[in-house]
Amino acid sequence: MKKVIENAWEDRTLLSQSAVQKAIRETIAQLDRGKIRVAEPQNGGWKVNEWIKKAVLLYFSIQKMETVKASPFEFHDKIGLKQHFAAQQVRVVPHAVARYGSYLAPNVILMPSYVNIGAYVDSGTMVDTWATVGSCAQIGKNVHLSGGAGIGGVLEPLQASPVIIEDNCFIGSRAIVVEGVHVKQGAVLAANVVLTQSTKIIDVTGDKPVEMTGTVPENSVVIPGTRSKKFPAGEFQLSCALIIGKRKESTDIKTSINQTLRDYSDFF
Repeated sequence: MKKVIENAWEDRTLLSQSAVQKAIRETIAQLDRGKIRVAEPQNGGWKVNEWIKKAVLLYFSIQKMETVKASPFEFHDKIGLKQHFAAQQVRVVPHAVARYGSYLAPNVILMPSYVNIGAYVDSGTMVDTWATVGSCAQIGKNVHLSGGAGIGGVLEPLQASPVIIEDNCFIGSRAIVVEGVHVKQGAVLAANVVLTQSTKIIDVTGDKPVEMTGTVPENSVVIPGTRSKKFPAGEFQLSCALIIGKRKESTDIKTSINQTLRDYSDFF
């Protein structure tokens, strides 16, 4: 399938061939079942499978607009909705929507929320009310995406990494994580934290601040902050994120998260 899709990406006239369309549709079907992923752990890091992102984009090209009815609701789109949640052991609360081509592992809970094509949501994760999981985003096990949290999607550029939220993370209400930011295992983001590739993430737990961008270290506790920057018109405050501590190790993940929220209750 990879070779067929790579060829079709370079030569769009091939999209008229039934064998090419079959390969594209089978790729999306495997994404939907979690057999393949847009990004996957590899050798301690993450590998982006660009050919799968190409397949998603080509899928839009070969699909026709259709009316989808979920009485009394009606949709008009090129991509259908996921089905058979009971067989997948996924709890879906009205009005949650998961697009076909996204993967939801057993024991995922969707409150009224949205999961886009290419996304991967692993077992035990809660996608809370009005939270969104963008195209190709990778969400680990036992993650809590709190109400209104926004996990950005990415299809282009092809080499761009999707947002990755690793296992056991807590993403606070209205927090935004976009542009391929990587939140490592066990991290806790407070409400309203906004992370882009250019957002300064500043560790303030030591004697001197340590700045980084694009990655939140394991077990970090992160709150929204500001930093001063001088401009010709004067000095102004820019948004940043502050690492104010680390989660304590615990064999019980839920207890660990709850204790962390209590320990840093002044910030959450």
